[in-house]
Amino acid sequence: MSEEKKVRAALIIIGNEILSGRTQDANLQHLAKELNGVGVILSEARVIPDVEAMIVAAVNELRAAYDYVFTTGGIGPTHDDITAECVAKAFDLPLIRNREAQALLEAHYARTGRELNESRLRMANTPEGAALVKNPISTAPGFRVENVYVMAGVPMVMQAMLEGLKPELIGGKTTLSRAVASYIGEGNMAKGLGELQEKYAALDIGSYPFYKAGNRFGTTIVLRHTDEALLDEAVEAVAELMRSLGGEPEFQDMSDA
Repeated sequence: MSEEKKVRAALIIIGNEILSGRTQDANLQHLAKELNGVGVILSEARVIPDVEAMIVAAVNELRAAYDYVFTTGGIGPTHDDITAECVAKAFDLPLIRNREAQALLEAHYARTGRELNESRLRMANTPEGAALVKNPISTAPGFRVENVYVMAGVPMVMQAMLEGLKPELIGGKTTLSRAVASYIGEGNMAKGLGELQEKYAALDIGSYPFYKAGNRFGTTIVLRHTDEALLDEAVEAVAELMRSLGGEPEFQDMSDA
């Protein structure tokens, strides 16, 4: 039986503030976990500045390579919020004042008693034909063009947008994860782990050293796959390797990751 096709996604994190270190990204981890829950694997993430040519190039390259592309950042009211314009250029579409988005903003600012000036109206601009991504937090929507979803950079808003659009994502099987740890040096396990990776070639097997108080060091092995039975078999093989090297395996059921 042929292996089920994996549904893969990429994330483009847009913003000079991320690259300068002024702002710490909080969206990648959340997106990866939520996507895996619907059977979509986040396979690549890029952090790029507010530079038109780089945004257009990244959108075009990644939308051709992946089933889904998500962007975060650059859809606010200021001069450096250029994501909407760049996505329009990537798809060779005109940038328009989206009437549905404008109506949402007009209602929101009327309700809050604040001025809806021209700068804020920029948040209603989308590529022509784009579908809106709802924003239940601050109203200003994101949007989708084909397989590209454009979302806010503010974590609370991005998370709310993602929650609303998840039902339209079509994924495969959820990837499960298991972890086994022991106080054995990574170098001591390297040869055996290499042999296990060859035996279980379909699995992702990662090795992560750790250090604890009292100068104790060890290694955690993380295994990932969609087949629970195969995963459990490989986990026990890793545990046996640890025992053969004088270690006591500690099983950490991560369920999914």
